[in-house]
Amino acid sequence: MSDIEQLVAQATAEFAGIGDAAALEQAKARYLGKSGSVTELMKGLGKLDPEQRKIAGVAINSAKERIESALIGRREALRHAALEAQLKTEALDITLPARGMPTGGLHPVTRTLERIEALFRSIGFDVADGPEIEDDFHNFTALNTPENHPARSMHDTFYLENAPGLLLRTHTSPIQVRYMETHKPPIRIIAPGRVYRVDSDATHSPMFHQVEGLWIDENVSFADLKGVFTDFLRNFFEKPDLRTRFRPSFFPFTEPSAEIDMSCVFCDGNGCRVCSHTGWLEIAGSGMVHPNVLKHVGIDSEKYIGFAFGMGPDRLAMLRYGVNDLRLFFDGDLRFLSQFR
Repeated sequence: MSDIEQLVAQATAEFAGIGDAAALEQAKARYLGKSGSVTELMKGLGKLDPEQRKIAGVAINSAKERIESALIGRREALRHAALEAQLKTEALDITLPARGMPTGGLHPVTRTLERIEALFRSIGFDVADGPEIEDDFHNFTALNTPENHPARSMHDTFYLENAPGLLLRTHTSPIQVRYMETHKPPIRIIAPGRVYRVDSDATHSPMFHQVEGLWIDENVSFADLKGVFTDFLRNFFEKPDLRTRFRPSFFPFTEPSAEIDMSCVFCDGNGCRVCSHTGWLEIAGSGMVHPNVLKHVGIDSEKYIGFAFGMGPDRLAMLRYGVNDLRLFFDGDLRFLSQFR
């Protein structure tokens, strides 16, 4: 019996001196494992006579329980010690000021639209608005776009089910039409807003933004168009030496028509990857308002003339902020958007 008591004392002392959980489990195996000291004692009970076996069995079971109790106690002590150490290293200084809630900010496209509006207001343009669900007349017919024009195809335009003749506007030109129906020249407006087309890739989205401009008066020329738009681009990008060029093009609602390019804002027109080493970036479409458009809204095309242009503020935002994928603006990823706060 004295050997059993000595074994309990030895195990208890050894457990108490261990400061590592892994080492404690190794010590447990030496006493309570399959080949441990207590297990060996249990195996020897078969060699004793019945009376001695009964007495020895009670003593060994008692020793086993006390060793297990010492083991559990030490495990708990080590767990508490580890928790205390963790709390000390991760302690919070409650005297520090709170971090507070993160502040919100304007979306980069919203910032761009506000900048465009402010620049055009500064030279006497008003900002007009109109519905995003349009009818066929204002979106196509009034803009000199015949019924067989490709733009009317369902591959390009979102039409509304069970609503014949209604669609999601494909440009903000209908705003200009509606404004001309209710206002007399002189007219100077820009028409910003969301538009919708069946398109989606790194540089196109099925929903995107457009800003169109219109100036109708008695003596408006193509030179005025070039001056207004060049001045706008130079102020928008804060590059007073920025150059523009006008390339002949075709749009149903203007004649003559032109694509507007500007010198690359990344390489100053010297050629880089962004501008495909041409030194130029396509930025807008423009032209002199077609007489048929003026006739549709009741404006005398013999007396009045004007120009119109259309540009994508999403693309302007990409160029201004150095973003290479249009979809990033609309994914709603706060990691991306928080950069513009």
